[in-house]
Amino acid sequence: MKVSKKIRQIHYWISPFIIVPVMLIFTTGVLLQLKKQSNWIQPSIEKVSANKPTMLISYLDAAKSVPEAEIKSWDDIDRIDIRPDKGIAKIRSKNHWEIQIDSQTAEVFSANYRRSDVIESVHDGSFFTDYVKFGWFLPTGILLIVLSISGIYMFLLPLMIRKKRTRLKK
Repeated sequence: MKVSKKIRQIHYWISPFIIVPVMLIFTTGVLLQLKKQSNWIQPSIEKVSANKPTMLISYLDAAKSVPEAEIKSWDDIDRIDIRPDKGIAKIRSKNHWEIQIDSQTAEVFSANYRRSDVIESVHDGSFFTDYVKFGWFLPTGILLIVLSISGIYMFLLPLMIRKKRTRLKK
């Protein structure tokens, strides 16, 4: 058997097993690209006031104690994620460092560089310009969904034809 025919057979029989996760990846990638444009995907941030938090001063002091995060004021903090059930607060600096602190004592548990935001921004195209995100990544995601659907059709078509021929022979 020729190598090219064997490769086509491998491709043909692997495809049905990976189509569901691949479609999920493609679809969620398209949704990630549109998250800032849709309140359904990600609610927009309401601007209430420009005041900085006053109750969380000890969190700010704890964050300042981590030199890698380069936090000197509230302006250097991207977000604070408070998890009451775990007793932890995560402070993310604008330079992608995440500081985990005890929500009661403001003691620093850990400080690590957070790569997931950068990886997500590359995945959805926002790492590049909006032109690349919406002019290249978004159409590519949509076309990959179309190719996957047409691939499912091309996989099922011979099976349906064989089934129809078998029924007609009987």
